[in-house]
This record gives sequence, structure tokens and C-alpha cells, in this order.
Amino acid sequence: MKKSILALILFSICINAFATETKLMVRAKAKDAKFVGSSLGGAHVIIRNTLNGEILAEGNTVGSTGNTNVIMKSVHERYTQLSDDKTAGFLAVVDIDVPTFVRVEVLSPINKKNAQVHASTELWLIPGKDILGDGVVVEISGFVIDILKPNTHQYIALESVPKSGLQIEANIVMMCGCPIQKDGIWDSNLMEVKAIVHKDGESFGEVTLDNPKQNTFEGRLQITEAGYYQITVYAYNSKTGNTGVEKINYIIRG
Repeated sequence: MKKSILALILFSICINAFATETKLMVRAKAKDAKFVGSSLGGAHVIIRNTLNGEILAEGNTVGSTGNTNVIMKSVHERYTQLSDDKTAGFLAVVDIDVPTFVRVEVLSPINKKNAQVHASTELWLIPGKDILGDGVVVEISGFVIDILKPNTHQYIALESVPKSGLQIEANIVMMCGCPIQKDGIWDSNLMEVKAIVHKDGESFGEVTLDNPKQNTFEGRLQITEAGYYQITVYAYNSKTGNTGVEKINYIIRG
């Protein structure tokens, strides 16, 4: 028995002796925006061996969203590096002894389940051949949308609804947390933001939401009847094809 255990230990040592430390930088970049970093809680990265599903490395991106001028305002030529040493990323260090085909999975943003996207790509890792700099950049499409008014499953008395209508309010940011406002870098004038309303399972109407201040979108819904209501807020940018959606349900009581 002791000889068998010793043989296994020696075999393991021999295998590890041939493994080579290989580094892979992974970054999550919001569509039409910047990198997902610590300010939004980061993106979760999983690197798997595609052959057997083994997790080779796992962790969160940390750091800043990056340099706005470089990412959003400069002309990018071939080999232009968008990141710097402060830009959010996850540096994976894996030990491999042969070229290994891996899947890079990114869940982002990790702390916003209602907007979370699971994106992935695949590539070969070659022992000792590091992939650094910008590394592997995985694009995260969408908007982070939080409906603030009305609240989820809120009971609202019909007589309390003002004549101007029930206020609908949503907070919307890019998937990196970057701000949206009129005439800003992320210009709300280029975005269509609406609330689609259903009552008792039937279509009830639509409300266009205006952007009176940074990240805030508002509108008024005329309500004259009690019932079960659902609001679906969507954001759409026709220039980029970027989209985002959030839903809530609430009750109007007569």
C-alpha cells in the first residue's frame, strides 16, 4: 500500500514538473462603452478546459473602467491598446503541459442579476505563451435597468393616483456603469426608452420615458381602473443595436 501511495506521489510530481505557468488576461467590455470594473462590482470570469469542463482559473475583474478618451474618443488603429495598468481585468495563471483549448466564460455585471449577461469565447492556450495587454476582451451587451417607481408588487390605491398619472421612474446606465444623459458621451437623445404596460395580462399601452437628469428616465401612466399591472421598460439605441429590458409587477386596488 505504501509503495502504491509513493508511486502516485512521484507520478504527480513528474506531471507537475512538466506543467508550465501560463498567464491570460481577461477583460469584460460593455457594448459601446468601457470596461466592467470594481465600481459596478466587476465581472466574474471562469476559464474551463473544453475537453473535460475542468475549471482552470476563476475570479472577478477588478480595476477602473478605463481611459474614456482612449476608449471612446480616439481613433483606433490596428494594435491600439485600449487598457492600461489600472483598467479592470482578471489575470488568470494556469499550469498546462500541452496546448489546451479553453472556454472563457464571463458573467457580468456580477452584482446585478436582473441585467446579468453570460458571454463566452474559446481559444487555445499554449504552455508558457502569455496573453497579456488587452488580453481576451469579451463584449457585454445591454443596459443596466432598475425600475424605481412603482415598486415590485407594490399595492397602490386607485384614489391615490394623481390626475397627472402614475409616475414611472427608472435608473439606466451602461453595462460598465457609465452614465447616460442628454448630449453626454452616452447620449440619451439617441436612445428610445419606453414602458410597455399590461393590465390583467392584456396590452394596456406604452409610455415614452424622458431623461430629465443623469441616468433617470421618467414618464406618467394614466390609470382609471384597478387590476394587476406589469411594466416592461426597454432601452434601445438604433446606432449601436444595444438593448436592455427590465420588468416589474404591481397592483392597483379600487
